[in-house]
Amino acid sequence: MIKEWATVVSWQDGVALVSCDVKASCSSCASRAGCGSRVLNKLGPQTSHTIAVPSDQPLVAGQKVELGIAEGSLLTSAMLVYLSPLAGLFVMGGVFQMLFGTDLAAMCGAALGGVGGFWLAKGLSPRLTAREAWQPVILSVALAPDQLRVETLSSEAR
Repeated sequence: MIKEWATVVSWQDGVALVSCDVKASCSSCASRAGCGSRVLNKLGPQTSHTIAVPSDQPLVAGQKVELGIAEGSLLTSAMLVYLSPLAGLFVMGGVFQMLFGTDLAAMCGAALGGVGGFWLAKGLSPRLTAREAWQPVILSVALAPDQLRVETLSSEAR
């Protein structure tokens, strides 16, 4: 199970809207100049993701919850997104090379296969995300922000 903490934005009718912050490890690495992840993080302006998660327990805005998602679902979705366009690229490139015998035809077939693999992944993803095993679940709930009170003793009271 992959776990991540999120902040509750709102709770209504058994569904919690939670916000997860995007974490980048760019500040801890020494090779910042040549890092591809750092460049990709700069391209996207979105620093948080908001998702809806079912919750029977009433939650308060600002409350922290621990979300979990099955590792198998995450790995399968990553394979679908990355491998289906790649497989389409190689298969259609090879088929067009065998049929037409030119590099230009193989290149066109590879492009068609890559786009077709992307469309396949896009078409299958709504069906897969509808599965209950692929949905994030709330594993634990922290105290509400107004329930936590910390008292410190002054040096005179000791």
